[in-house]
Amino acid sequence: MSTTTTAELLKGAAELFPDEVVTSAHVRHLDLPYGAGKFALITLDNGFDHTKPTTFGPGSLANLNAALDQVEKEAADGDIVGVGLTGKPFIFAVGADLKGVELLKNHEDALAIGKGGHEVFKRLSKLAVPTFAYYNGAAMGGGVEAGLHCSYRTVSKALPAFSLPEVFLGLVPGWGGCALLPNLIGADKAVSVIIENSLNQNKQLKGKQVFDLGIADAIFEGADFLEQSLIWTANVLKGDVTVERPEIDRGEAWDQAVAKGRFIADGKVHGAAPAAYRALDIIAAAKSGDLQAGFDAEEQALADLIMGGELRAGIYSFNLVQKRAKRPAGAPDKKLARPVSKVGVVGAGLMASQLALLFLRRLEVPVVLTDIDQARVDKGVGYVHAEIDKLLGKGRINQDKANRLKALVSGVLDKAEGFSDADFIIEAVFEEIGVKQQVFAEVEAVAPAHAILATNTSSLSVTEMASKLKHPERVVGFHFFNPVAILPLLEIVRGEQTDDASLATAFGVAKTLKKTAVLVKDAPAFVVNRILTRFMGEIQNVIDEGTPVETAEKAIEPLGLPMSPLVLLELVGPAIGLHVSETLNRSFPDRFTVSPNLKAVVEAGKRGFYVYDSGKPELDPEVAALLKQGDSVLTEEQVRDRVLDAVAQEIGLMLDEGVVAEAQDVDLCLITGAGWPFHLGGITPYLDRAGVSERVRGTKFLAPGIASVPA
Repeated sequence: MSTTTTAELLKGAAELFPDEVVTSAHVRHLDLPYGAGKFALITLDNGFDHTKPTTFGPGSLANLNAALDQVEKEAADGDIVGVGLTGKPFIFAVGADLKGVELLKNHEDALAIGKGGHEVFKRLSKLAVPTFAYYNGAAMGGGVEAGLHCSYRTVSKALPAFSLPEVFLGLVPGWGGCALLPNLIGADKAVSVIIENSLNQNKQLKGKQVFDLGIADAIFEGADFLEQSLIWTANVLKGDVTVERPEIDRGEAWDQAVAKGRFIADGKVHGAAPAAYRALDIIAAAKSGDLQAGFDAEEQALADLIMGGELRAGIYSFNLVQKRAKRPAGAPDKKLARPVSKVGVVGAGLMASQLALLFLRRLEVPVVLTDIDQARVDKGVGYVHAEIDKLLGKGRINQDKANRLKALVSGVLDKAEGFSDADFIIEAVFEEIGVKQQVFAEVEAVAPAHAILATNTSSLSVTEMASKLKHPERVVGFHFFNPVAILPLLEIVRGEQTDDASLATAFGVAKTLKKTAVLVKDAPAFVVNRILTRFMGEIQNVIDEGTPVETAEKAIEPLGLPMSPLVLLELVGPAIGLHVSETLNRSFPDRFTVSPNLKAVVEAGKRGFYVYDSGKPELDPEVAALLKQGDSVLTEEQVRDRVLDAVAQEIGLMLDEGVVAEAQDVDLCLITGAGWPFHLGGITPYLDRAGVSERVRGTKFLAPGIASVPA
C-alpha cells in the first residue's frame, strides 16, 4: 500500500475517533558522536504532563506517518544515516486508543484500524537506513510493536512497565506483535510475553527483563538513557558494535511453545475467551517467517475480536479499574476527611497482622496492635517484623526504612494505653456480632472523640454493631479481601448513622492504602460475599440434590473464572463459607440455603473437598463418604444456567435495594475483590451477552454501547 493510500486510510479512520488525544511525532536532527553522521530522532509526545500515557489512534498514526514521509525522503537522499524513535520523559507509548476502539460499530472500520497501524509501523522497517527504538519509559501494546518494527532496540534500566496486554483485554497484539516477536526472540519466550504474562493479571516486565529476553539489544541507566543510546547507535552505524542475535529454533521447539501456550490458556480461560487462541494461531503460523501473512492474520483477528463481546467487556473492565475506581460513586467531599497520624488494630491474628502491615507500609505512622494476651500480641508484632525483613531481603526497602517501620509498630494489652491518641481504629476479631459490639464499646471508652472506628466484618451489620455506642456516627465498615496485600478491593460500608466526615476519612485512608474503594450500603454480606455465596450456594444445592461434584465443577469452566467453586471454598475456608451462608440464610431464607453436606464437612474438620496426592485436585474419599445426595442429576448446561440465573437475580435485587449505585460497581467489586476475569467484565456484561439478564429480569443490566457494540 502506498504512502498516499495510508494517509487516506488514516484520515477516514480518524472520523471514528472523535475524542482522540492526538500524539505528535516531532522530528529533530542531531549529529551522532564519533562522526557517525546526521541522525533523525522522532519523539512521540501527546503534549500532556509526564504521567499521562501516549497512545495511538488514527490521528496519532497520521502524525507518525507524516514524520516518516520526511525522514524517508532524507534517507533516500542520503541526508541521514539512521532514524530513532523515542517517547516523552518516562513514557514511550502505551498502545491503541481504547476510547476510540470501543466506539467502532462494524467489521470494516475495525479492519481499517488494524491496517492503519500496520501500514505506518511497517515503514520503520523499510527505510533506506537502519532504525532504532529507544524504550525510554512505559511501553505497552502498540508502543512495544512500533519498536519491534525497528532494526535495533535499546531499553532503560528504569523502565517500569513493558507488556503486550492485548490478550488480557480480549484482543491480540495486532500491529506486528504476534508475527514479529516470535521471529525475534523465539516462540517460547514470545508465548510467555503474549499469552502467559497477559493471562497472569497483565504482568509487566522491567527494563532488565526486556533486555534478558532479547527484545532489546542494549540496556542503559535511566538518568542518561538517551545519550548512552545515541552513543551506542553511533558505534553500531560505524561498525564498532555488532548486534548478534541467537538463531531461532523453527523446529519442534516452536510447536512445543504453542502447545504450552494453549495449555496456559486452557488453564486460565478454559476456552471461554477467544483472544489467546487467536494469538496462538498467528504465532503458530509465524513459524514460516512469512511476516506479511502474519500481519494479514493479525488484522483479521483484530477486526473479529473488536466486534466481539469479550473485547468490549475487557475495555469496560479496564475503564472500571482505571477510571471509576479513582472516582468512587457516592463518596463524600474529600475536604471533610480528617488526618490520620496513628492507627490502632484490635486483634493480632493473621488478618489483623496483615492489616497492621498494610497500614504501616502505606501510611508510615505508628500502628499499635492489641489482643487478649501477650503471646498473641507478640506473635502479631513478630509477623509484621518478619514481613519487613522479607522486604529488606528482596531489596524492596533499605535498612534505614526497615528500622524505621519496625520502630513504628508496637503491641499492648491495654486498649487505653494503645488507643488514647489513635485517629483510626480497626477491629479484626471473631465474626460474631456480640463480640464486635463488646470490642467497640471498650474502644469507644478510651479512644479520642474524633477517632474513626472501623470494622473489617465480611457479612455482619455495621449499623447493629454501632447501635449500642454513644457515637455510632463514627463507625464505618472497612472490609478487606484476603490476601490483603494483593486484592485491591475495599468495601466501605456506610451504617445508618455514619456521618460524612467519618466516611470521607475512610475514603481518604483507602486512597493512601492504594486500595480500590467502593461505597456499599449496610446490607447482609455487602457485595462480593453476597454474590459469591449465592453462586456457591447453587453449586452446593445441585450437589446436595444429586449432581456429581465433577459435573457441578465443570459446568462453570466456560466462564473462565480464576478457580473452580470448590477450590475457592477451600481457599476461603469451609467454616467461613458456612458461617456466611448461615448469616445470609437468616436474612434471605428463600434464596440462601445452608448445605447439610457443607455443614458435615466443617463438622468433620475437613479443610476442603479435595486432596492433591496425585498432583491435581481429586475428591477426598473421606468427604465423598460424608456426602448425602438426592437423585436429581443435572447436566453441565443445566447447572450453569441455574447458577447464572441465581447470580443475575441476586445482582438485580441488590441494585433494587441500593446496595451499590450501579451495576458497574458490582463488576468493579468482582474484578478487584474476587479476581473475576476482564473478559467477563466482572459479570453483568456476560449475563447480558448470554441472554441471562433478560431471561431472569426482563432487561439487560447495561445500556447498549456499555461493554457492547454501540447501537
